[in-house]
Amino acid sequence: MAERTTPPAAPADHLEFIRSHPPFDGLDEEALACVVRSAELTYLPRGERVLTQGGDPSRFMYLIRKGAVRLERDGQVAIVLEEGDLFGFPSLTTGEPPAFDVITAEDTLAYRLSRGACADLLEGSAWTDFLLQGLKQRLRRTATQQAQAPGGTMAEPVGELVQGPPVWVSATDTVRTAAGVMSDRGISSVLVEGDEPGIVTDRDLRGRVLAAGLGPDTPLERIATRPVLTLPATAPIHEAVTFMLRNQIHHLPVTEEGEIRGVVSNGDLLRHRSQSPLHLARRLGRLESAAATEGYSDDVADTVQRLFEQGVDAVRIGRLIAGLNDTLVRGALRLAESELGPPPRPYEWIVFGSEGRMEQALLTDQDNALIWSSAPGPGGDDDPARYFHELARRVVGTLLRAGFPRCKGGYMATQWAYSMDEWRARFQRWIGLHEPTALLDAANFFDFRGVRGILPLDPLAELLLEAGRNQIFLAHLAATSLKFRPPLGVFGRLKGRDGGVDLKREGIIPVVGLARIHALAAGSHARSTPVRLRAAADAGVLAQEDADTLSEAFAFLLRLRLRAQLRDREEGRPPTNHVALESLSTLERRHLKEAFLAVRDAQDAVARRYQTERLG
Repeated sequence: MAERTTPPAAPADHLEFIRSHPPFDGLDEEALACVVRSAELTYLPRGERVLTQGGDPSRFMYLIRKGAVRLERDGQVAIVLEEGDLFGFPSLTTGEPPAFDVITAEDTLAYRLSRGACADLLEGSAWTDFLLQGLKQRLRRTATQQAQAPGGTMAEPVGELVQGPPVWVSATDTVRTAAGVMSDRGISSVLVEGDEPGIVTDRDLRGRVLAAGLGPDTPLERIATRPVLTLPATAPIHEAVTFMLRNQIHHLPVTEEGEIRGVVSNGDLLRHRSQSPLHLARRLGRLESAAATEGYSDDVADTVQRLFEQGVDAVRIGRLIAGLNDTLVRGALRLAESELGPPPRPYEWIVFGSEGRMEQALLTDQDNALIWSSAPGPGGDDDPARYFHELARRVVGTLLRAGFPRCKGGYMATQWAYSMDEWRARFQRWIGLHEPTALLDAANFFDFRGVRGILPLDPLAELLLEAGRNQIFLAHLAATSLKFRPPLGVFGRLKGRDGGVDLKREGIIPVVGLARIHALAAGSHARSTPVRLRAAADAGVLAQEDADTLSEAFAFLLRLRLRAQLRDREEGRPPTNHVALESLSTLERRHLKEAFLAVRDAQDAVARRYQTERLG
């Protein structure tokens, strides 16, 4: 091998370069100084084979100062490493033969460090953890290090808000007894004993007793809510807020080792932080006019900013904001019904796309539709469409005032409002489509989610499950999902445009498409991308390691995009999906490339599985 080493000619320059690249940036000054003294600056001419696949273990770890090297397996280029990238360390640390051929793609300068250099100083440090981590662990650790939450935030365990032990009453006790206990204890709920525990709240006393004309001697068994929805006491507060918004509850029993240890109420969460998302939810729940929604988009953006700064990851932020958006829609629907009168038939407002997957943070275009029952109402209504089209017009107008822009493609309930039979026919046509562009447009509808939870959507869900057993349909859906590819060159180099990449089109959408296909193949009803990937792994459709890596890559891409969007907002620019590569740290750029490579490999596996190249 034609390596030529030179002593450090400019120690300060070497120090600054080495300390600016992981894992060296995590070393203390003594260890870093030892590394710099021990590192040799090595010249590797173009075409040099530095390591051989299956050959002798590497004697050094290399940090590229300038130039590039190719990692090849069985003659195929897997990735090109560039300035700031490491190679040789897996073989060095494990003593195993190299898994790749390492060949210089151009004249290269690299620092090389032997296993014994500074071993005592490096042993047991974050250095070792970094070198031994797989991609999914590195992505997760990067996000954790970037988002260390300060104390007193919504990342605290919800169990910290429990005020005292739970208060239990018997199922045979009466409403009078429960009301007396709540009044004496100064609480707003009691738990009801039984084989399946229940709960009665002050809202139940108003809505299920007084409003229903029941008397004070009504047994609690008649009005208690069962089963009780619970969360572990260790769950973070932001997860509790999301859970309560999604399930439309105001009291949350929390558990320890499977036993209920206390109840956290809306009031407890509101007192915890004056700027809790529940304050916004409470305002939306009392919506009296469309004008009252103005400023909602700014309120949401402020909420997202606070959650992000407190260390809440982008996936969880998306779920929480979806809960707020659902509350807004339900308020808008109630407002429209109060103006139009009762609906002639049961109906459901659905959202799809990123909102259906609960993966939207800052407000983007509306993606919604309306479905009403095909069965005539008790009044024998002949033309329910007139009512529901007007309902859709009013609700879409309210959402516009709240800050949800119109969908550029027109995918809004004002244009997409049909009976269940009509929706079934549309889904059947989409599933039978063999035209990639049309199926690509339809795929977003497959992420539908009901907001009200009143009209069952099982007929549509069953069609999708049936489609998941149709290999021809999955093959065509796979072909459409592969239209969006990560921005990588032939040898795995990042191909930035205008100095950056489009994280949505080139990273997020590809993962969404992969998760959708695998979940359908697994027969899963899941909508969220991470949950779809888990379901695919559980069903054996996708390897667990691949599912975990894609899930972490997805979370990493969402975080980079959200951070860039919040920065755009702070600087007065419209948020976009574009992130400038120069705004990323060396570690982030490296992990971005690794994430894109993982997505590309997963897409290639899908292409092979469904033989998409054979589709016309």
